[in-house]
Amino acid sequence: MARIAGVILPRNKKVLLGLTYIFGIGRSKSEMILREAGVDGSVRTDDLTDEQVAKIRSIIESREKVEGDLRRETTMNIKRLMDLGCYRGLRHRRGLPARGQRTRTNARTRKGPRKAAVVKKKTV
Repeated sequence: MARIAGVILPRNKKVLLGLTYIFGIGRSKSEMILREAGVDGSVRTDDLTDEQVAKIRSIIESREKVEGDLRRETTMNIKRLMDLGCYRGLRHRRGLPARGQRTRTNARTRKGPRKAAVVKKKTV
């Protein structure tokens, strides 16, 4: 069971895909890291030796910003935009799309579920 950057890699998956479970590492970065470490991407995570895990870990720690550091940087960037009061910051504060998408229809991911219309009783 390999643990890299505070993440336990899934068992019995190829290392190429297993590394993508680390926040901040995708397929292309995973390929680059494995090429540099000299590890075959088709090897299963269970079959990695301690030396291979140590080599991958050292490359990630030295060159890549992953997990907590990356999440912290992202939230700080959003907070900075909100403090500036710029358009993107206001959109983040209101929970609306920040990149020009339409909101009249769609945008349910950012806006949340629809609010039910209030139905008033007819008085006689």
